[in-house]
Order: sequence, then structure tokens, then C-alpha cells
Amino acid sequence: MRVTFLLGEVANGIRRNASMIISVVLVSMVSLFFLGAGLLAQREVSVAKGFWYDKIQVSIYFCTSQSTGTPSCTGGEATKAQQDQVKSQLEGMKPLVERIYFESSGQAYDRFKQQFRNSPYLSDVSADSLPASYRVKLSDPDKYSDVVDAFRGQPGVEAVSDQSRVLGTFFKLLNVVSVGAVGLAVVMVICAILLITTTIRQVAFSRRRQVSIMRLVGASSTVIYLPFVIEILIATLLGAVLAIALLWALVHYGVEGLFNTRGAGGDLVSMIGTQDVWDFAPWLVVGAVLIALVTAWFTLRRFLRV
Repeated sequence: MRVTFLLGEVANGIRRNASMIISVVLVSMVSLFFLGAGLLAQREVSVAKGFWYDKIQVSIYFCTSQSTGTPSCTGGEATKAQQDQVKSQLEGMKPLVERIYFESSGQAYDRFKQQFRNSPYLSDVSADSLPASYRVKLSDPDKYSDVVDAFRGQPGVEAVSDQSRVLGTFFKLLNVVSVGAVGLAVVMVICAILLITTTIRQVAFSRRRQVSIMRLVGASSTVIYLPFVIEILIATLLGAVLAIALLWALVHYGVEGLFNTRGAGGDLVSMIGTQDVWDFAPWLVVGAVLIALVTAWFTLRRFLRV
């Protein structure tokens, strides 16, 4: 098959069926956009949970040199003896205390840098400003108050927090949003498949005379199939590119611009960035190719009956 002939057929097909091709582009763009948004939401949930979330119910934060206004921190930064005292008490609370994890200020800072790598506040935070802590997993999370009562106000302890209760509702909301986005993306993908199928049928019907002539002159199935497939593939890939561009704009100007901006609302920080969009971009392109090839091939085999 001559390449010039094939390209000419593709160009003529796109020109003759411009409205249908544009429809495929738009539906592909919308479906892949929602799919990408769902994937980004899932990543946001995963990263937001942090390094310890799945293992920790309670956090005991020690005083730092910058702790002020807390009676238990009047002596300044917590000493090694005070930290050892807390650990000893936790050991004595077994079996309620199932596991104990210690996180130093340096480790807390490394985790902060990983989670908030897109934040403009990153350069303003030092390792000394983040407290060392004991992260505690309880055998019965409902008995959180026992740990609070034991350590709240103890010298060297700045705060005791129940992470699962504070973050649980928020993560459930994010999960609902991400699942909803993926569900909507599935619906849109189905719509894209149906539209592609209808488009191919219309194009095949409009070219039935041309196809009959090609059959009579002995054209192979590949010669007849390929222009149709390439047209749909180009339209779907263009939709994928537009979806990726929209996702990038949403994250860069929307998520990063809204949550990572100093000033009003500047305390809110997103944990995803434009790099996450590029991480998912190849998968969206592969999805577009699979949708186009599979749908086009099976539809043509059915309706062209070559």
C-alpha cells in the first residue's frame, strides 16, 4: 500500500466528516479528562494520608525550641529524658498500645518536604520547627481518651492528637469525590465508544460505493480498514491531548493557584502538582489508543463485512 494514497484517503475522510470527527474529539476529551481527574483525586487521597496514616491512631508531639504558650513547654525543647519517660509510659500501657513509632524532627521534616513539595511555604520551614513525636497504634482506637489523659499537659509534651478522627471524615469525602469522578469517567468512556461506533457506521455508509469499488478491484481488508481506523485514532488521540492540557491547566491554575498561594487561603496546600499530570499522561494516551483501535476494528468488521 502506498503511503501517499493512505494519507490522502485519511485527509479526505477527515475533511468529508469533519463534524463527526469533532464529536469524537470532544467526547474523548471529556471522558479522558474525568478519568484523569479521578486518578489525580486518588493520588491526592493516597499522599494526603501521609507516611503514617494507615498505621497510626494517636500522635504525641514534643515541645520544640519554638513552642510558646503551652504550660508544659515552659522548659523549652523536650529533653531526651522526657522523651524516654513518655516511651516508658507507652510501653507500660500495653496491650492497649499495640505499636510505637518514633519520628525525629529531621524525619518529620523529610516527610514534610515529600508531602508538600509544591508548597511555597517549604522554604520557610526548618527541621527545628517541626516537633519530634511518638506515633502510637492502638489495639482499640475507641480508648483514645486513655492516652490523652495520660500524656496531656505532661512536661515536654506539647500536644496529643487523634489523627484518625481528625482526618477520617476528610479522607472519606475525598474518596467519594475520586470514586465519583472515576465512575463518571467510565460513563463518558462508554459514551465515547458508542459515539465512535456510530461515527464509523455513518462514515462506512457514506463510503459504501467506494468500498464496493475497492472490493471489485481486489483491495485487501487492510487497505479498506486502515483509513477508517487512522481517522478515528487521530481524533481520539487529539481528544487525549486536549484532556491532558485541561488537566494541566486545572492543576496549575486551579489547584496550585488556589491552595498554594500566599495570602488569603494560603494556609491550604495541595499535595499534587503538574508533575502528577505528566505521570498519568501516558496512561491516558494508551487508553485513547485502545478505545480507538478496539472500537474501530470490531465495528468495521461488523458493518463493512469485508
